[in-house]
Amino acid sequence: MRLKRLAPLLATAGLIATTVPLLAATQAAAAPEAEYLKQKPAWHRCADDRPASYECATLKLPLDYKRPQGPTIDLAISRVKSENPAKRHGVMLLNPGGPGGSGLDLPLMVGELMPKDVRDQFDLVGFDPRGVGASSPISCGLTDTEQNFERPYRPESFASDVTWARTVADKCREKAGDVLPYITTRNTARDMDAIRAVLGERKISYLGYSYGTYLGAVYSQMFPERTDRFVLDSGVDPQRIWRGMIQVWATEAEPAYARWTGWAAERSAQYGLGDTPKAVSDTFWALVERADREPFDFEGQKVTGDLIRTARGAFFYPAQATPLVVALKAAAEGKPQPAGTDPAELKRMLSGGRAAEPASDNGISVFWAVACGDTGSWPRYTEQYERDAARDKAKYPLYGDMASNIKPCAFWNRPAEAATPMNKKANVLTVQNEWDSQTPLTSGQGLHRALKGSRMVLAAGGEGHAVYLVDPASCVNGPVNTYLATGRLPAEDVTCQSPPAAAERRVSPTPSKPLPFPSGPARF
Repeated sequence: MRLKRLAPLLATAGLIATTVPLLAATQAAAAPEAEYLKQKPAWHRCADDRPASYECATLKLPLDYKRPQGPTIDLAISRVKSENPAKRHGVMLLNPGGPGGSGLDLPLMVGELMPKDVRDQFDLVGFDPRGVGASSPISCGLTDTEQNFERPYRPESFASDVTWARTVADKCREKAGDVLPYITTRNTARDMDAIRAVLGERKISYLGYSYGTYLGAVYSQMFPERTDRFVLDSGVDPQRIWRGMIQVWATEAEPAYARWTGWAAERSAQYGLGDTPKAVSDTFWALVERADREPFDFEGQKVTGDLIRTARGAFFYPAQATPLVVALKAAAEGKPQPAGTDPAELKRMLSGGRAAEPASDNGISVFWAVACGDTGSWPRYTEQYERDAARDKAKYPLYGDMASNIKPCAFWNRPAEAATPMNKKANVLTVQNEWDSQTPLTSGQGLHRALKGSRMVLAAGGEGHAVYLVDPASCVNGPVNTYLATGRLPAEDVTCQSPPAAAERRVSPTPSKPLPFPSGPARF
């Protein structure tokens, strides 16, 4: 990814709301529950070290939309207005993904990268989803170890995995139980519509990345008459929420791994991992087995075979995965690192971009609230997780056991609201890279199929999570800009070829200076 300077983001939402439009004319005039829609944002400069045009405000919104006069939450919003009122079309809400991250800084970053003819048409509006950052943040009080859910399946350790999952669910109930039922995608969509109403807009446009694609899709189904120009970039398949979206990391890592072995074999003279795809694969699995048998040190980090497998996202980027495997192989054999190696960058890739120091659990707490609260489809029996993890460890050896192993949702309270059916026409634009590690191509295609009336722009050969504005060289930028500037979808789906520089760009799966996209295991 090319965008720099923002912190990771996620998303949250809430349950329990009516499907009656928030601003139905008769209701707005007569019902006291519409009082929160009459508030006026008290805009102010966000920070002295930020431009004066970057404004912030806080709204008071219902925790439970079925009880609009009950407890409230703070919802932090931001904006950068269009500099050309004569060309202004409306507002564009922004979401970077998640669930669980802040979106307040997005108007600044997106505004810098949009072409002027698009930028002039919109007031760009960011927000911290409910439960996140400055929007009544929640915490489960999780330790750094408890936040990591990449747990390899082994029969002898499964009982401790069950204990971990139960502990996370119990701690979340204890620390945030009064709020958790309302941290869901449907309630975040309701918050978005409240922002629209408070700003006095008839419709909203939207740019959502990763998890933000599912949030945008849910909004389009709950409020189709208020859905304007929507770009959903790097799609979450609504049929896979949420266990299936974790499991797709395993199924789609396998073709990415196969592609990598071919890439490395073609460059065997440079990297020395093998001159055929099978030889490269044999070298890799020998390294994994050796590290499981005899863990070794790499830049102060104890490396096991399981840790190497958690770097599954790197294999969607062959130009980066190959130096990583070469460096790990040298470390395991006690040899010096190859010339030109950047050990710090490779270590960061190996750890999935996770910080070494203890991290706030706000993001992961919201992640579980949404993942467990959006759908009741999570298995409730520990035996099913064990069977699935054992099966998928054999079927998808790189990551299958970690994807299917038990998660806290097995012990979560039942959702108070069903997932959103995708049965309304949605004239939205979906965008996808062919080789995306977090929301793989099959997931993006599932989103496109689910949204009747949508169009897809696919960057064939494109690598990386998130496309529009993130990769300046991507072939998707033109069609997206045209849609945002005109409101007209392409007549049919578009498949374009990413230029070679984009297809093999040296961008880490968890870049050091991204848009505020989530990184690490619990991020879409």
